[in-house]
Amino acid sequence: MDKTFVGFGFGPIQSGLFLYEAYASGNFSHYVVAEIDAELVNAVRANGGAYTINIARKNRIDQVTVSGVELYDPRQRADRESLVEAITAADEMATALPSVNFYGSGGEAGVARTLAEGLGRRDAARPAIIYAAENHNHAAEILYEKLTAHASPAAPDRVQILNTVIGKMSGVITDREQIARFGLRTMTAHTARAILVEEFNRILISRVSVAGYRRGIEVFVEKDDLLPFEEAKLYGHNAIHALIGYLGELRGLTSMAEAAQHPDLMQIARRAFIDESGAALCRRHANLGDPLFTPDGFAAYADDLLERMVRPNLNDLVARVIRDPVRKLGYDDRFFGTMRLAIEHGIRPTYLARGAAAAVVSMVRHQDQLQDRPAQLPASFERLTRDSLHGMLFGIWGREDAAASQAIELTWRAMQELWPRKRSGFSAG
Repeated sequence: MDKTFVGFGFGPIQSGLFLYEAYASGNFSHYVVAEIDAELVNAVRANGGAYTINIARKNRIDQVTVSGVELYDPRQRADRESLVEAITAADEMATALPSVNFYGSGGEAGVARTLAEGLGRRDAARPAIIYAAENHNHAAEILYEKLTAHASPAAPDRVQILNTVIGKMSGVITDREQIARFGLRTMTAHTARAILVEEFNRILISRVSVAGYRRGIEVFVEKDDLLPFEEAKLYGHNAIHALIGYLGELRGLTSMAEAAQHPDLMQIARRAFIDESGAALCRRHANLGDPLFTPDGFAAYADDLLERMVRPNLNDLVARVIRDPVRKLGYDDRFFGTMRLAIEHGIRPTYLARGAAAAVVSMVRHQDQLQDRPAQLPASFERLTRDSLHGMLFGIWGREDAAASQAIELTWRAMQELWPRKRSGFSAG
């Protein structure tokens, strides 16, 4: 127990995955986290450096308390200096921020600047790894680029940044009624937020290449090439999760758990997962030789995730799953990225098209909540036409190809199935 862990960001992935797994490993004695939410920093400090998370298991929810945590706000000069000193001694670090865009923001108090300063003070022979957990295929490379813009010539080269594939579902709950109904505990008595994470912890990471380095967080799984597994998460896990959410919204569902009571909806999700997304990914990565990219392996992966996605103990709300439809309808994102992949491998993604159609309907219905309104977005879904659908999606993408055009046509046809002729509303049947 002589290792030091340093984290950036204190949301559910940091608090309920990286920091928790570091604590549970028994291999660390020093835990430091950078967080700019002053209320949260003060809440953990007032609790003596301890916080509690709620872990959703199949039939129950457990509470676990992590102690001995030092939270620092990098915007405060003394706190920033403590963070820099912790980085000089860190063995494992993890960035768990809302997006990779946060790496370079924040000026002197930002992640890249603070990390670079700490790395520049390190003993060049001391090894360390940094987990980049921002749900981006090239997060590690982006973080490295930001660091090199600030790093001193003496910055050590025995520090490796790793990409990650995190198939763990988690969230922050602040609604008092929900917290009471599920018997959750807030992080501390001084904050109203509760962290709820599923027990799943089979996290994939890049292969560690630092000679002689042994990870303190031992439960993670190293892969030589993460990209195929990142695609499986985006085009499999994320795509089907969104499909259930948007089709569930059409049925008036408020929680993902309710979808389990709709066998036909879950069958649509399973067919999209295995016959479309899975079949395409297996063809794309057949030469990899990994069990995941085989028909039996991918079916097992899909069935496991489908059960977890609708697990009642996760309290996963449809409203959370379907937020930000513009991003989710992106060219390379979960619906059209997956559909294009299927089409390119000779698969007609009619089930995925239903999810895309439902996402378009949701975007039109909730357009008053959009930050960036796509071009040619009709005032109501009754005014949606094939041409306006094409123009709207092209406006989001800024490009198009044969597979994308075919995906638009499949989406339009799916709308005709979901949209009664009288145009009085949609159904997800």
